[in-house]
Amino acid sequence: MDFLLNDDQLKLQETVRDFAHREVAPRAEQLDRDAHFPSDLFRAAGELGVMAIPFSEEYGGLGLGVLDTVVAIEQLARADQSLAVSVMVSIASGLTLQNFGSEEQKAKYLPDIVAGRRICAIAGTEPDAGSDTAGFKTRAIKTNEGWSINGEKAYITNGGTDISSFALVLIITSDPGAEKKQFSLFLVPSGTPGFEPGPLYRKMGWHSSDTRPLFFQDCRLGDEMVVGKLHGGRHVLHRGYQQARVFLAACSLGLAQACLDHSVTYAKERQAFGGPIGKLQLIQDMVARMSVKIDAARLLTYKAAWMTDNGTPSLKDLAAAKYFATETGTECANLAVQVHGGWGFMDDCPVSRYYRDNRICTIGDGSSQIQLLITARELGLDVSF
Repeated sequence: MDFLLNDDQLKLQETVRDFAHREVAPRAEQLDRDAHFPSDLFRAAGELGVMAIPFSEEYGGLGLGVLDTVVAIEQLARADQSLAVSVMVSIASGLTLQNFGSEEQKAKYLPDIVAGRRICAIAGTEPDAGSDTAGFKTRAIKTNEGWSINGEKAYITNGGTDISSFALVLIITSDPGAEKKQFSLFLVPSGTPGFEPGPLYRKMGWHSSDTRPLFFQDCRLGDEMVVGKLHGGRHVLHRGYQQARVFLAACSLGLAQACLDHSVTYAKERQAFGGPIGKLQLIQDMVARMSVKIDAARLLTYKAAWMTDNGTPSLKDLAAAKYFATETGTECANLAVQVHGGWGFMDDCPVSRYYRDNRICTIGDGSSQIQLLITARELGLDVSF
């Protein structure tokens, strides 16, 4: 049993950490204020090789593993979780295409995604349905030429940037009168007639990530744009979400570490009651609790990533990592604001942004409550979904 990263992983960690510290962190506050997606930073991360980490060499990837990807995403998130989540969504969407797409789809679309020249999205959630995919309404009707799609997706990341390539969209493909809904996953290229990204949402956090609704009005696609098997899209999407959970755990893990880093520095510098506040036992208590929770979250996240690489991941491992790491991120952000006091409440203070950013992590890719239900089901308990 070895808890240490190998030499190559340590070098990867150092390289991404240096890039994030040098290029990303100095711009994070202004990007948050401007609510602007930084295409240049995304492409720079691509040139560094971040997006290429888990992809096959056939498409320009590095052929490395999920753990390597987690290590890189964690370091990006220490500087800016908004950029990290844009990267992780594109990676998770691209891996879904690599795992289930046709050779023609992969050859055409993956090289630009792997290189970080373009970005992609995966679209499941709708205005009235999230984890409950049975409640989806977006439908594709069979035509002589292929399919006609009508409907709306909501809260989609990466769907409308200036470098967006495609969205993988879960759509009902069963007949309207069918007793049971059947779903297929479609690759919808940006710019397809009838496919229109909506306006950016005004959000609590993740201001510089691209999040918007996607609208489909008589959007025409051929049969060749189905990803995986026809009517097999729900399985494909859920596999993609399972992969994304460990990546989102890494996003929260990096943010939690940043909370601890800033809190330790501030506790050493801030003077009150005749000395640095780090001498006060209740400040020490908050900082120490952050440290312990982060160590535990890292072990769960790295374990889930390692088990995925070794072909033995369980839904319970992925759910546990996502649940604990994202909840830890929120707890650490809350404690970091408390350590910083009034300064932590100001938007100029990084921990204020961390507090806002991480709140969505306990909701996206399956809420904390869904992760607990999955865990209960995997333990053999009867759950109602």
